[in-house]
Amino acid sequence: MTGASSPEGAPGGALLVVGDVVTDVVALHRGPLASGTDTTAAIRTVPGGAGANVACWAARRDGTEVRLLGKVGMDSAAWHERELATSGVRPLLVIDPEAPTGTVVCLVDSGASAERTFLTDSGAALRLAPDDWSESLLDGVARLHLSGYLFFSEPCRALVAVAVESARARGVPVSVDPASAGFLTELGVDRFLALTEGVDVLLPSRDEACLLTGLPDPADAAAKLSRHVPLVVVKLGDAGALVARSGEIRARVPAVPAAPVDTTGAGDAFTGAFLAALLAGTGPEEAAAEGCRAGARAVEQVGGRPPTNA
Repeated sequence: MTGASSPEGAPGGALLVVGDVVTDVVALHRGPLASGTDTTAAIRTVPGGAGANVACWAARRDGTEVRLLGKVGMDSAAWHERELATSGVRPLLVIDPEAPTGTVVCLVDSGASAERTFLTDSGAALRLAPDDWSESLLDGVARLHLSGYLFFSEPCRALVAVAVESARARGVPVSVDPASAGFLTELGVDRFLALTEGVDVLLPSRDEACLLTGLPDPADAAAKLSRHVPLVVVKLGDAGALVARSGEIRARVPAVPAAPVDTTGAGDAFTGAFLAALLAGTGPEEAAAEGCRAGARAVEQVGGRPPTNA
């Protein structure tokens, strides 16, 4: 899986994110759900989607131009466009005339761990297809990032192949965040690794890295993955991150202390901040440190997007 370009790329230019835009319904509850009856919860509806969240966190860095290609339904297209623009992202949203915008119900235990469970209706989000891609989308782009959710539907997989081919032809480095261990299991590890042929940067979570390699230790998993992808950064949550190249761990980046409220989007925050730092010419180790700082900020609020007033 050797990429056609340096994983860091050259400073300057825009970041183009291709991925999911969804509506998150976040329900904060404490302790186990009471089966068959009511469980008290604080419920909020917020804009989300792994791809959109990454774009918004990347746009927080001053001077970073971020564009987002995604697919939404007519039901909430205007709202999502406004929310993205407010966060500093240039929305390139395709409106699906048949499917509604994807919706994710996030059940968040508001105890000490703030762990979450997702109920996902992908809707229009996974209906992106090659017809939605244009070579001109890469004009002025220095990095292309693909949300891992794109690998979990046939139309999106076809778009991924076209986008990666276009990026490689232009020497634009490509990054992928696998997004979901559950969906990876359904798709199959070998198939995912084949589909990511030519990617320059891989940003899995601890669970995803271990699943992709069959190794129980995330450091061993990161090292193994970096023999195939030039730069691998494994997100370890409250244990920080690992940076690996050429089969070796090059850095162990500590986490930033945080008081978690909602861990939804923490990995997206890391990825967005990391990619924005790379885009600015920062090295991978310091970029990972910036990712850890963003992840810490993300878990201390409800929802997967950065606050627009911060």
